[in-house]
Amino acid sequence: MTDIKTHYRACNLCEAICGLEIKTQNNKIISIKGDKQDPLSRGFICAKGTALQDIQEDSNRLRQPMKRIGDQWEAVEWDVAFEWVANKIVETQSQHNRDAVGVYLGNPNVHNYGSLTHGAPFCRMLSTKNQFSATSLDQLPLQMACYFLYGHQFLIPIPDIDHCDYFLMIGANPMVSNGSLWTVPDFPARLKALQGRGGELVVVDPRRTETAKVANEHYFVRPGSDAFLLMAIIHTLFDEEAIVTGHLDSYLPNLDGFAAQVQDFSPEAVSELTGIEAQAIREMARKLSSTERAICYGRTGISIQKYGALSNWAIQVINILCGNLDVEGGTLVTHPAVGLVKPGEAGKGGFARKYSRVSSLPSFSGELPATVMAEEMLTPGDGQIKGFISVAGNPVLSSPNGARLDAALENLDFMVSIDFYINETTRHADIILPPTSTLEHDHYDIAFLRFATRNTVRFNEEVIAAEGDAKHDWQIFNELMARIAEKTKQPFQPLPEPSLMMDLGLRTGYYSQEPGNIGELSLKRLKDNPHGIDLGPLKPSLTERLCTKDGLIDLAPEVYMQDLGRLRAELNDSILEPTEQSHLSLIGRRHIRSNNSWLHNSHRLVKGKPRWQLFMHPKDMEERSLVDGSQVTIQSAVNAVETQVLASEDMMRGVVSLPHGWGHRRKGVKLDVASQQEGVSVNDVTDDHYYDELSGNAAFNGVPVEVTASGK
Repeated sequence: MTDIKTHYRACNLCEAICGLEIKTQNNKIISIKGDKQDPLSRGFICAKGTALQDIQEDSNRLRQPMKRIGDQWEAVEWDVAFEWVANKIVETQSQHNRDAVGVYLGNPNVHNYGSLTHGAPFCRMLSTKNQFSATSLDQLPLQMACYFLYGHQFLIPIPDIDHCDYFLMIGANPMVSNGSLWTVPDFPARLKALQGRGGELVVVDPRRTETAKVANEHYFVRPGSDAFLLMAIIHTLFDEEAIVTGHLDSYLPNLDGFAAQVQDFSPEAVSELTGIEAQAIREMARKLSSTERAICYGRTGISIQKYGALSNWAIQVINILCGNLDVEGGTLVTHPAVGLVKPGEAGKGGFARKYSRVSSLPSFSGELPATVMAEEMLTPGDGQIKGFISVAGNPVLSSPNGARLDAALENLDFMVSIDFYINETTRHADIILPPTSTLEHDHYDIAFLRFATRNTVRFNEEVIAAEGDAKHDWQIFNELMARIAEKTKQPFQPLPEPSLMMDLGLRTGYYSQEPGNIGELSLKRLKDNPHGIDLGPLKPSLTERLCTKDGLIDLAPEVYMQDLGRLRAELNDSILEPTEQSHLSLIGRRHIRSNNSWLHNSHRLVKGKPRWQLFMHPKDMEERSLVDGSQVTIQSAVNAVETQVLASEDMMRGVVSLPHGWGHRRKGVKLDVASQQEGVSVNDVTDDHYYDELSGNAAFNGVPVEVTASGK
């Protein structure tokens, strides 16, 4: 019998990256629990952490390349698979043009550092205009706001929850998400500490979420109206002369005259549109301005709507005007050990440097909005997508009008997936190249240590030795690039393994270079400290690290001022011609056990009460002669689906909620546990032509729908 081994690493199934203690015996997991010595998560763990074992041992997880022959799959050698894929890419781009091959990068890519270090060079080698990712299905508006205001898309201010006294949270649910673009493990304990020192949490959301239920106050808001609320808060700050810019004053060249931009958006003018009383809006503004340590924060709910870009910009402006940006207890930029945004660094982002071929939506950071993928496949002409590569994603379930994308994937000349499941998207692939699982490779949290509520650093060594000729994601990218380069006569030098790249980043990073810091960091030092190293609390530094050309913060970039006209026009229309809303507004919903569709193949995460039903307020049900538990049809402009409805007084009147990621009972899906689950895909009724006009980001919230009893 082999001795029991203890391993320490992070859970990479959500952004909280909680530290884990994993015990193994004979290369098998025998226990997973929270690591009490992890300086960031402090022993906290949610149900997803233990589910890592389910993914590792999942019999449906692919462990060798698979080639589709009709409706069947057969295993092939890596060499055969690599050669087939490289030939298809080169042939398609040679026959048509480079844009004839499209690429989609799913959310799990940012949770695997090999995908980050080697996936980007692979995309650059393809040099296709048609690059997409889950970014434009989620957080693009926030990254875009930081790009325009601070000069860099990753110079993102993080809520300093451990020191704040008033927290206004809009469209976020960290009791479930554990933070989003804000790595905040053990949010419940941090919130309890905030309230214990007399602080307040105020939540604004169309649903009384898990976070709203533990908040000091909760306000229902009409989906898609957050921008009106935020502009009314800004209006109040000017109207009541409550602007407190503090040390940022000399960095705001166009503060004078800004009040005129928000003159129309008084709390009284937007109250009916938002569903929030004017006095409550004014009180939010007063608290944000008068409380010494306050935060305004919004996430997914304010991003995936028709004014996502404006809403994210407005939140940053509010924190600036209230003196809550770049101060302790407000919002602060982090000091990660690798990937620190340095003063004047080239503002990685780039807006509208290219446009989509059919709908002319703008690019951001080299990517087009994922909302246009289907039309770029289905619309003939120069630049039409003929071949497609999906990497660790399931856009058939996660992108708007998924049914249209599902049909589009059927008509491609070829499709390749780098994934270890045959899911609703990858079932269309001709070849699937499966990487090793999370626990079979080492890892460094490049992305989420940049957004952590406290500066820490940790390196994760492999826990389970991969069997046979399994390949890591970075090895797959390296091999594909080498073969494409050989066929196209391009010079190519394989990239080193990610751990070596991290070692270089650690040795040349902030903590190894700045005098008085914690001391030189290296891969060896992190391996010698498997629980991680505490690098200290967040601290003010934004002004000295601005990446704008003039080193200042332009509060009123032209793109936002133009889009403000769209918001103003809707406000004026509502005043001139007030109308009763006849339809229902659809929003999404997240569960702590269900943040990605592929987690539905873990029995421990799907067991218990079903979580796929439509939530509706009892009075809305009564008006439609619906009863609890009945089958209903949800009809939108693009499609209709049937599901079960449940009465919930946690819903705002006129709003219904259906979670994403379900709908696994489809032909060809090879997910034994997930395929047993009921439910439909909410994104079969979301609209790929309903998006934020400024950023092109998908608008999943506020989709107009009708709900009727099935069969009527």
